[in-house]
Amino acid sequence: MEKKRFFRILGRASRQQVSALAAPYKEKQRITVIKEPAKSLAMIRMREPVKESLFYLGEVIVCEASVLLGQTKGTAVTMGDDFEKVLDMAVLDAAVNAGIFQEEDALLILEAAQTAETEKENALYLNTMVSFTAMDAEEA
Repeated sequence: MEKKRFFRILGRASRQQVSALAAPYKEKQRITVIKEPAKSLAMIRMREPVKESLFYLGEVIVCEASVLLGQTKGTAVTMGDDFEKVLDMAVLDAAVNAGIFQEEDALLILEAAQTAETEKENALYLNTMVSFTAMDAEEA
């Protein structure tokens, strides 16, 4: 699984879900914290849809951490200020980098649940959308 998808799933997961995934590595491996979890600011970059030019929307609080799992480094950054979650995410990143990550099936199940929840929310919003083409047709 590519890192972008891996971190998207972890970022949307709850602290408890990420902690449960990281627990086996925290119990069995030697973990050294390189960079303690800390708050920081990051710029949010957006693409303007008409001209497709990039602009900065503003800043958001992020939390970042780095660990060593054995001799393998893991780093994580997530929005918000959840120190425990970002530390567990860094442990999972180190496990992936070391090639010992075994919970891909659990991640796929988590992703499916997140996708179902997003689709459910989108369906609720879809009911409130106004169709302007239908309004134009009534005038004619």
